[in-house]
Amino acid sequence: MLRSLSGSRHRVCTGVALAHAADGREVVFSETTRVRFADLSDDEIDAYVATGEPLDKAGGYGIQHGLGSVFVEGLDGDYFTVVGLPLHRLYRRLRADFADVLSLS
Repeated sequence: MLRSLSGSRHRVCTGVALAHAADGREVVFSETTRVRFADLSDDEIDAYVATGEPLDKAGGYGIQHGLGSVFVEGLDGDYFTVVGLPLHRLYRRLRADFADVLSLS
C-alpha cells in the first residue's frame, strides 16, 4: 500500500449514519478529503514498514500520530475526515436534523 501512496494524491472517504431510535429519523452522509503524500524512497518505506506501525492501518498510515504522519504533505478538505469522523460536518447535520436533541450546554 505504501509504495502506491508514495508521491500520490489519494482520497479518504468517511461515511456517517445517524439515527434517532424514538422517532425513526435517519441521516446518512459522507465526506471526502484529498491527501497529498510525499515521495518516499524504498529505504524510507522499508524502514517504516519494519516498525510495524502501518500494519494495523487501513491505508498504511495514521495521520493523527506516529511516524506515518510525517509523510503527509498536505490536505484539501477536513483533517478530521482522514482521522475518521468529519466533526464539523457532523455538527452541522446534528444542528440541521437533530436540533431538538442536541444540547451544547
